[in-house]
Amino acid sequence: MSRRIVVGISGASGVVYAVRMLKLLKDCEIETHLIISEAGKRNIEIETDYDVNQVLGLAEYTYDNKNMAAAIASGSFFTEGMVVIPCTVKTLSGIANCYTENLILRAADVTLKERRKLVMVVRETPLHKGHLRLMGMAADMGALILPPVPSFYHQPKTIEDIIDQTIGKIFDHLGIEHNLFRRWGDNR
Repeated sequence: MSRRIVVGISGASGVVYAVRMLKLLKDCEIETHLIISEAGKRNIEIETDYDVNQVLGLAEYTYDNKNMAAAIASGSFFTEGMVVIPCTVKTLSGIANCYTENLILRAADVTLKERRKLVMVVRETPLHKGHLRLMGMAADMGALILPPVPSFYHQPKTIEDIIDQTIGKIFDHLGIEHNLFRRWGDNR
């Protein structure tokens, strides 16, 4: 069986992270199952030079966010995990409260109930106590909260270098080998 990852794009700013990750997963020959919320589609148009169909074309399989009968809505459909990138606070809240009103939320809930890896790239700042409480709730259920917080020890030169460092951290958690950034102590 090939490696499968579910990718959910919600409506937070930062869809460039999702686009880059989908390209890199394709290069790694990892089967991707993509869901984009309506707000995520709008942000693709606002924040990038891509249209939604181009982004959908980066995944092997795509699903309408209203399709609760999709294969990825079932725990019997095996995946290695899911990444919600970027993740809105609304989506974070739905996941933390097991409120599965759409396919992104249902697929994330399935990922957690099956004890698979769920990475949530929460994109909000500043954070108030309610946001932090929701992150704690999701983490207590097994999610990895991975905000796109850049580091600079690898001396990024471009925006893509900054994006790649976040994608590299996601790949580390999912066990995907990469060379996306220079690690601490690596003299290359």
